[in-house]
Amino acid sequence: MSHTDETVIEVSGLRKGYGGNEVLRGLDLSLGPGVHALLGPNGAGKTTLVNILTTLVPHDTGSVRVLGMNTRTDARRIRHRISATGQFAAVDEVLTGRENLVMMARLLGLRPRVARRRADELLERFDLAQAAGRAASTYSGGMRRRLDLAVSLIWPPQALFLDEPTTGLDTRSRLALWEQIRGLAAEGTNVFLTTQYLEEADQLADQIAVLDGGRIVAFGTARHLKGLVGSDMVRALDSAGTVRRETPTDGTAADLARVSADLAALDPTWRVELHRPTLDDAFLQLTGHTATSGTDSSTDDHEMILEASR
Repeated sequence: MSHTDETVIEVSGLRKGYGGNEVLRGLDLSLGPGVHALLGPNGAGKTTLVNILTTLVPHDTGSVRVLGMNTRTDARRIRHRISATGQFAAVDEVLTGRENLVMMARLLGLRPRVARRRADELLERFDLAQAAGRAASTYSGGMRRRLDLAVSLIWPPQALFLDEPTTGLDTRSRLALWEQIRGLAAEGTNVFLTTQYLEEADQLADQIAVLDGGRIVAFGTARHLKGLVGSDMVRALDSAGTVRRETPTDGTAADLARVSADLAALDPTWRVELHRPTLDDAFLQLTGHTATSGTDSSTDDHEMILEASR
């Protein structure tokens, strides 16, 4: 699907609760084509939202549309046009990498020869060709994650949902998966991912939504969210590394020269550094949590698993 002006996800007044505990509380969200990231502290409702968008879990009230279709009345049609990868790799560890892909391709209706060809294409694309004949149980965490993503792409989706796709991966594996996601986006696949890694959202997402308390509390580009915290600051530090002054700047060469001259007049031995707001700063200010902190406001993942299993 090429990037157009149509709305990919449209959510209005969405509410979802488990056992009297409301996880999503009147959530509104509208997303066009591209790559979008959902940030939120543990238990904020990220996984619940993904499972509602992918028709795995019904919502209580509100309206949810994916690719222009209603998740209540058009669930089957939506499932034919999307793919989803959960927090944990859903591959059969007894089967080899190739067997996993061929099996899923056959389940999706591809004929044997076409299924094998598609499996080989994906093994090559995700750098798994040399390990294709090995049992998935022998794969590293990064390899399993790549295989899981490959399975999701047997039938190219219009929208791909990734729930914390790089959790638990080492830096090299995470960067490799980022490259795969960028490649999919460049080909026109719409990507919606949840993550606790702020750098991941910063690197990949065209737009970022911040979820807290069951509602979207901020939405925009990474630059926009960082701007909510404040302007760039020039920090002056003494020889012990203690911050002695913080002066706002617009970041231009002229203004940096002005600020530096003022600080040099106060103490020419001070060192100066430019501090720019980060997504960490924005996340902390918007939610009151660090990116990996938990909250007692929701039992999101546990309740989601119970609901999906019914």
